[in-house]
Amino acid sequence: MELGSLTIGQYEFVQNAFSFGLAVMAATTLFLWFSRGLVTPNYRMAITISGLVTAIAGYHYLQIMLSWQSAFAVTVDTIETTGSPFNQAYRYVDWLLTVPLLLVELILVMKLARGETISKSVWLGGAAALMIILGYPGEVADTAGVRFTFWVLSMIPFLYIVYQLVIGLRGSIDKQPENVRGLINGAAYLVVVSWLFYPIVFLFPLIGLTGGAAIVAVEVGYTIADIVAKAVFGLLILAIAIRKSENETGERVAVPGTGTAKEPSSAGGSAKTAK
Repeated sequence: MELGSLTIGQYEFVQNAFSFGLAVMAATTLFLWFSRGLVTPNYRMAITISGLVTAIAGYHYLQIMLSWQSAFAVTVDTIETTGSPFNQAYRYVDWLLTVPLLLVELILVMKLARGETISKSVWLGGAAALMIILGYPGEVADTAGVRFTFWVLSMIPFLYIVYQLVIGLRGSIDKQPENVRGLINGAAYLVVVSWLFYPIVFLFPLIGLTGGAAIVAVEVGYTIADIVAKAVFGLLILAIAIRKSENETGERVAVPGTGTAKEPSSAGGSAKTAK
């Protein structure tokens, strides 16, 4: 990337996007982990993983922001590169850890048979990791041809994941309780739609965007996609877990502070009144 082509306004816009991403990930992590008590033990692992995803993302957004700051020397009227590289690898390390976990948390909240849970987690998680590994050489490539080649290669596991989410999981989704089926369908499609941002953003430098505009489009585009794919998705997983807990206990779950209702106990049987 041509860091020297950035204006002060473009630098600050990207910096603010990174700061916003960090704040969203940190807040979502705390909310998810503090909400674990609202669901029965069957679904707490899914919520724990959801919070772990946003925690890992938050840590890497901090590192991305610090790397971004160290790459530039900014005064009131000028901006210059310092010679310190902006480390793009932070994003890919984050994705390599979190993208497979995003699929695992969806599978866990569906509460499939043990064998099916393991099989789908391994295949979908493995495909997600392969997709990220194949994307990184293209991200750091200096030529358009290499970037496009690795985009094509990374799209192969991506299309496999899309197929599994839209068609492969259809039978398992149809077996879910009726009042949860729509949420799970929504979660699967949210993964597909939000993940489509990434290959589109990846192509920005190949479709005419250059210099500072290309850098802003890529960094801000990836940040928006991360927020939707991790924070929004994690909250949807929590909503699914709460509704399935209600189905299993026969009691309505209330988020603390929203009123009086009964919450499932840790054993999933008796309940206590939420204050």
